[in-house]
Amino acid sequence: MVVLDGLRVVEIAGIGPGPFCGMLLADMGAQVTLVERAGGKAGDPLDLGKNAIVNRGKRSLALDLKDPAAIEAVLRLIEQADVVIEGMRPGVMERLGLGPEVCLARNPALVYGRMTGWGQHGPLAQAAGHDINYIALSGALWYSGAPGSAPMAPPTLVGDLGGGALYLAMGILAAVLHARAHGVGQVIDAAIVDGSANLMNLLLSAHAAGQQPMERGCGLLDGPHWYGSYACADGLFISIGALEPQFSALLFRQLGLADDPEFQHPYDPRHWSALRARLAGIFASQPRQYWVDLMEGSDACFSPVLTPAEAARHPHMTARNVYFKRDGILQARPAPRFSGSPDPLPGPVPRRGEHGAEILRAAGLDEAAIAGLLHQG
Repeated sequence: MVVLDGLRVVEIAGIGPGPFCGMLLADMGAQVTLVERAGGKAGDPLDLGKNAIVNRGKRSLALDLKDPAAIEAVLRLIEQADVVIEGMRPGVMERLGLGPEVCLARNPALVYGRMTGWGQHGPLAQAAGHDINYIALSGALWYSGAPGSAPMAPPTLVGDLGGGALYLAMGILAAVLHARAHGVGQVIDAAIVDGSANLMNLLLSAHAAGQQPMERGCGLLDGPHWYGSYACADGLFISIGALEPQFSALLFRQLGLADDPEFQHPYDPRHWSALRARLAGIFASQPRQYWVDLMEGSDACFSPVLTPAEAARHPHMTARNVYFKRDGILQARPAPRFSGSPDPLPGPVPRRGEHGAEILRAAGLDEAAIAGLLHQG
């Protein structure tokens, strides 16, 4: 039995972190019913269809939520659910008739998870935005990039998924435990600005200790020559993260720099810029595979920078069976892993509305009502 077997989730279709949170729960065995827009929206670039890995393992119900009968059908589902996930702009669910007050009146033990960028209140609550905006405002974007250049972070990972979906998932599971112990549900206001700011606490600890100044390029994690990525002779890249003295000492030995006087004081920021330039020249002198053969697997804290396709073929990743393909789509398996549960292979991405009749029938609707609702799609 997988760990979340028996947990019933109703997810109102959205984009980004809400669906990703639903995927995390489905990957761990929750029954996630995805309520999608009937018919879809032609030409919508965010409608990934069969390629939407975030919908894997879910059941799909397509309804016209402008129809009061469809809203009532969703409320019937919510009466039987443990969790609702929605990622609409504040106020949208209330206008649909599916806001927390209505849903909790129908199901007092319900956990109602709300995923937004700015949060449910505050001066920016009604403003549009995306990952880069949220992490820019929260401070989480600040240290990304070299001094003098515009900050740049991996698209959608830090905000939408790290500060958004993961915090929502943790909040949902905590609230479910509380609801099961006390019989009382609650609303979770998961805002990406909150979560991505919370992610900063480790760096803020280093800042308080004097190790990570606010000035970019001057801290232990964004300034030293022994922590960063470098280009190789073939145009590919490697990374090093030799933070501790014993690791940086090994790195320099492997590069033939152990006796070089310029590399004797690795923690002196006055030398970082010049030494970074020297390392850049060294790494640029050989192709990536040369450095892999020399350093991978050692305590020099080295890794090649791989594309996702390359990562899927790497011996470590294949040994852990991290990636797989279904219908030609490369995707990563569920994480983390549990000793007392099987390692599940997630279910396929459903077709829009694929399980509609089955879902509505289980909710107690009669065949005439089901036919009327599904005819909308």
